[in-house]
Amino acid sequence: MDTAEATEKLLAAAEDLFYAHGVQAVGMDAVRTQSGVSLKRLYQVFPSKDELVTAYLLKRDERWRQSLRDFVRARGDDPLAVFDWLHEWFGEPGFRGCAFVNSFGEFGKPASGVAAAIRKHKDEVRGYLRGLVPSPILGDQLFALVEGATVLAAITGDAREARTARAAAETLLSRRR
Repeated sequence: MDTAEATEKLLAAAEDLFYAHGVQAVGMDAVRTQSGVSLKRLYQVFPSKDELVTAYLLKRDERWRQSLRDFVRARGDDPLAVFDWLHEWFGEPGFRGCAFVNSFGEFGKPASGVAAAIRKHKDEVRGYLRGLVPSPILGDQLFALVEGATVLAAITGDAREARTARAAAETLLSRRR
């Protein structure tokens, strides 16, 4: 198995396991077992768990944001479509909230690479939302609604938290027009 194939298998296993069970609860041996990659190869590709967690978060960020962008783009870049996408995501089986917030909460003070991946995700999402609306302040307000809805949906298990946030976003957007 070449390095690229091992990396993909390890990241897929890490994403499944870390998101479902938490980063701290999952050991490298569990990632090795689920991926089918030898322990020796795992440590050649990711010499530490922090490096694996960082890579997992960066990969998840890329996939998550691309899915959001594609969904919103297909709806004419309407900022309210963000909340429709959230509603779909919140309703997916196995939804456990934001992987980045969950990881941050687990670590307290995460390793520098993990912390940077978490900040990158949040900065990129905020920047994306700012680009959908006429002012950075409005983008920041939508970002707060997205973050709040995600946390509440994870806690309550209710996808309708996205609808509540969407209604608040409609109010904010109507006042800016």
